[in-house]
Amino acid sequence: MLDLPTTPLKSLLNERLPGHSLPAPFYLSPGVFAADMEHIFAKHWIYVGVEPDVPEPGDVAIFDIGRYSIALVRDDDGEVRAFHNVCRHRGARLVTDEKTTVGNLVCRYHSWTYDLTGALIHADHMGPTFKRSCHGLKPVHIRSLEGLLFVCLADEPPADFDEMARRMGPYIAPHNVRNTKVAHQHDLIEPGNWKLTMENNRECYHCGTNHPELTVPLFAYGFGFAPEEMDEHDRAQAERYGCLVDTNHAAWEAAGLPSREIDELDTMVTGFRTERLPLDGDGESHTLDTKAACRKLLGDLPSAKLGGLSFWTQPNSWHHFLADHIVTFSVLPLDAERSLLRTKWLVHKDAVEGVDYDLDNLIGVWMATNQQDSDLVGLCQHGARSPAYQPGPYSPNTEMLVDKFVNWYCGRMAAHVGR
Repeated sequence: MLDLPTTPLKSLLNERLPGHSLPAPFYLSPGVFAADMEHIFAKHWIYVGVEPDVPEPGDVAIFDIGRYSIALVRDDDGEVRAFHNVCRHRGARLVTDEKTTVGNLVCRYHSWTYDLTGALIHADHMGPTFKRSCHGLKPVHIRSLEGLLFVCLADEPPADFDEMARRMGPYIAPHNVRNTKVAHQHDLIEPGNWKLTMENNRECYHCGTNHPELTVPLFAYGFGFAPEEMDEHDRAQAERYGCLVDTNHAAWEAAGLPSREIDELDTMVTGFRTERLPLDGDGESHTLDTKAACRKLLGDLPSAKLGGLSFWTQPNSWHHFLADHIVTFSVLPLDAERSLLRTKWLVHKDAVEGVDYDLDNLIGVWMATNQQDSDLVGLCQHGARSPAYQPGPYSPNTEMLVDKFVNWYCGRMAAHVGR
């Protein structure tokens, strides 16, 4: 890890040029990374998984946010809860497997036992004055957005989650996340700062020359373009795409599928954006032949040809909802120069692998794309280490969402440390 001179975070925030990438210490400095974990990941709503990660009572899933270990638990009443994965006796990690099923949560060290609501129900040899009710597991704030799970480590989480849920719920509900299963999960350690992973995701400027698989089902025009630089053929294609978006939005919304853009990426504490966009040609899904990867459609969706609903949240997630499957992505920082990208593919809970879907076909496009993006993130991380690095300007036509991510990040950091 590169050892940088200490620069006050306030000064670094003030150095940021609007419309430009961040000064190098934001991608390299262990001190900035520590501030990111304290002010961003410990004080905002963080996407961590889906309700189908813990489908039945007693199911437990563990994930880490920096130094925190969090246990997602489905209790006997079917409610999903979140707790700090730390025994209240002497601090031993309570659950060590990433996923497991339990009757109660039992610490292997001294057998302190907690029920699925987090209450301490057994602790030997603690004396007559010991009060079990004072030593339950520490809860973590958790909210489900139509089956997408978010946690917040702060004592008082941002209150605007309800606003996001109110506006996004109707978009996500038709895909019925709660009635899916995780067909596959892939964890990829990217060789770059978490902000570089997020910046890379927020644009498709690089897609045409780096993502041959992804650009089969996706229209390049859906992610920005510069009309003044186009020839007559490309302008005609862009106009055709614009008409296709308008026509499909009207049809989808008439059928009860909200589709039009909502963009609050840098205007809310819990920033988010969504839009349903058509796929190229006769496209149905994110596959190499653009056809549905799974024969069982989600929810009560009437057709496989319903475009792709994209949903982005600050600071660490993006999601693609198709008629036949869902792909969710979360970014969890590991250190100043490494990040964990976790991808999950969800299909109808009754879909059978090898009968209703072929796993390689289901995951192929995004497995290739994730690795390509990871390589690009690594190139940027290497570049940021160079003394020659200086923040470069974003394209106003294709990197608008990158700028909004960085605006959000700088605004939230400034809110906590000042300027």
